[in-house]
Amino acid sequence: MLGVLCASLLMVGMDLTVLHVAVPTISRELLPGGSELLWIVDSEALTVAAGLLTCGTLGDRFGRKRMLICGYVVFGLASVGAALSSAPGQLIASRAALGGGGAMIMASTPALIRAVFPDARERSVAVGLWTAANSAGVSVGPLLGGLLIEHFWWGSVFLVNVPIVVCAVVSAFLLVPESRNDRSHRWDAPGAAMSAVGLGAVVYAFQQLGEHDAAEPAVWGIGLTGAVLLVGFVVRQRRIPHPLLDVRQFSDRRFTVSALCILGCYGAYTALLFLLTQRFQLLDGYTPLGAGLTLVPLAFANACGAAVAPRFAARWGCRRGLSGGLLLCGLALASFTLWGAAGNHAALLAAGVGSGMVMALGSDAMLGTAKPERAGEAGAVQETSFSLGAGLGLALLGTVLSLGYRSDFARVPGASARQWDTARSSLGAASEVATRAGGRVGDGLRNAAAHAFDTGFAMATGSAAAVLALLSVLAWKGMRESDGRSGSE
Repeated sequence: MLGVLCASLLMVGMDLTVLHVAVPTISRELLPGGSELLWIVDSEALTVAAGLLTCGTLGDRFGRKRMLICGYVVFGLASVGAALSSAPGQLIASRAALGGGGAMIMASTPALIRAVFPDARERSVAVGLWTAANSAGVSVGPLLGGLLIEHFWWGSVFLVNVPIVVCAVVSAFLLVPESRNDRSHRWDAPGAAMSAVGLGAVVYAFQQLGEHDAAEPAVWGIGLTGAVLLVGFVVRQRRIPHPLLDVRQFSDRRFTVSALCILGCYGAYTALLFLLTQRFQLLDGYTPLGAGLTLVPLAFANACGAAVAPRFAARWGCRRGLSGGLLLCGLALASFTLWGAAGNHAALLAAGVGSGMVMALGSDAMLGTAKPERAGEAGAVQETSFSLGAGLGLALLGTVLSLGYRSDFARVPGASARQWDTARSSLGAASEVATRAGGRVGDGLRNAAAHAFDTGFAMATGSAAAVLALLSVLAWKGMRESDGRSGSE
């Protein structure tokens, strides 16, 4: 049963990042505009973040196994739709549907683990393996995408999901037990709409701000509307007798601190993956497969960190494991800031191990605080921390990188004002302009882009390192009482 759930998260994790190395190819094939390209990359994570709370609660009420199998079916059909897309709008819609299926899967699996493994030690090991599968999927996604694009067309990165889905549906029918909250209550449909629309609007606004739209009033209006809806959602959940989300969970310090640690660490991790794959292909001249292979040590270290985290916590405590993992990941990002990404294999390994430990121990801590009948809601909040971290991490760190890139892009002798202005808008634009210009001007634009990107990359990784250091201190202080309590269980 655990193998089925781990395979599910491996698939969903791969799909969130498999597109990273395919972006240059899709840009040439489908010719999306800047806004369309943003939605192609981020629509799946946005839909997952917006749908997790609803899917987790519906799974508690109507059956988690049923929700899981429905998620498989939606995910498989959406994968076929994405592979056969011939226009940007079709691909965006298919990616959003993939997010809907992913939300069903990701909200169901932690609740099933909580129901099947009530013993704290067994659950800790199960969550470690499950988190390792998800983390490995996220890390292996660029490698798999590069391998498929080297030999097939870009749609193959989605069709690879189909045989996994077929096997998962059959295995779930045979092996996964049904579980639900037998005390059925009326579903809070208005609350579900407020949480989905509010969370989606906030994430969308942050992602748009990462794409240089900070001055547009519409973006600020959407973000403010989303924030108002989320505040209204929290107020409503505190007042109604049978809430969609029991906000009292956040009164538990262990739960709240773990959620914040997951959000911050996973955001930094996924943003690092995307930024590295772009640099390797657009600046260093790597093929899609070569860029994916370079990230193999990071994927391996991440899976190892998640797998060994339960043993570490059993001996030294969750507080040391969580705080130490955040500190290790922060030091790795600080190393990227000081010495860059080229050849910095030690930092790659440290970032992988540290983030893997945080994801595993943070997930187990959140699930361990939930009552069995509310496990779906706890799992939904946990997975929302992952998905929201991925969306916000890329938007915020991408904004920092963009500011550094534009401000440090030097004038190039011989380049026209239009060439220089276009090249400093993004790394991809600089690569295209340099190729068209050729000669000394092209070389000068490439060198200016490389230097500016290194500056922005250092600013982004330095900012992430500072946030992870603060979260490490928060985990050390906030988990102190929890360790003492868990140790007595």
